[in-house]
Amino acid sequence: MARKDGKVLVVRFSSIGDIVLCSPVIRCLKRQSGFEVHFLTKQVYADLLQHNPYVDKVYSIRASITEVIDDLKLEGYAHIIDLHKNLRSAELQWRLRMKAFTFDKKNIEKWKMTSFLKAKVNLDHIVLRYMQAVEPLKVGYDGQGLDYFIPRNLEPVIPVSGDHMICFAIGGAHVTKRLPTSKIIEICKGLKGTVYLLGGKEDKNAAEAITRAADDVVDFCGKLTLAQSAWMIKNAALVLTHDTGMMHVAAAMQKPIISIWGNTVPEFGMNPFYANDNKPLSYRAEVKNLSCRPCSKIGYDRCPKGHFKCMEWQDAAQIISMVDKLLS
Repeated sequence: MARKDGKVLVVRFSSIGDIVLCSPVIRCLKRQSGFEVHFLTKQVYADLLQHNPYVDKVYSIRASITEVIDDLKLEGYAHIIDLHKNLRSAELQWRLRMKAFTFDKKNIEKWKMTSFLKAKVNLDHIVLRYMQAVEPLKVGYDGQGLDYFIPRNLEPVIPVSGDHMICFAIGGAHVTKRLPTSKIIEICKGLKGTVYLLGGKEDKNAAEAITRAADDVVDFCGKLTLAQSAWMIKNAALVLTHDTGMMHVAAAMQKPIISIWGNTVPEFGMNPFYANDNKPLSYRAEVKNLSCRPCSKIGYDRCPKGHFKCMEWQDAAQIISMVDKLLS
């Protein structure tokens, strides 16, 4: 119920998955308060917010907040909700002469998990930690999971059939979060039905190698917009994905997910997040009990140890079996 007038600025500059993970904050703010909700992000991610009915206005930057600071000052915000918590968002607070509500990034705990200590910690999910930022405004999590809104006028990417459609999001921001191409080929060869590869232009070489080696695989890497990729996921029977943005898009669509983990671990609090009353059967594929894992909270361009066991040792047959169980 509305109780206040004014505007709130929610800040998260990047990236796809993190912005999708912010969606419960946006929804709960809009539904539980009388605030007008604005969002500040990078220009490349602005489309993620444009079709969200809980966002009243989107501001975006290419490189610097100086691009929008004059306009932001004119808005007269009642509050800033800082869901990025970095130097840029600190600069924003200084320029607006406002202190933001924010959350605990748990960086010390993550360091203990990735350092020589290899501490066994299971962090609260990042969505619940994001919600900490709006608790002072008497806004709480509603249990309804993540949101992702596809434009209503988006044309179907492919004809929707009754067949089991499998989407495989093969990308990832860092090499150590992605399966080797040879392992993806092994998995695709064992799957029943058509597999649709999703990814960016940077995944094109891997996708071409996969389609050459495995039958009944369709390459959409670098060919679809983000909204079109989300449409594919919405219409899929299940989604295979690394620990990346498409995993969170799939969770927003309430899809069964086989999430494949390399140097990162679900215990960071970034695993698929579903609505409380709708949790589809899903699986995690990870190599347990490696002394070197997790080695980073983000990822590397190469395995620091040189062996890449966290992905090279992934059991392709087990992943294929997971798919069969979810489709049966």
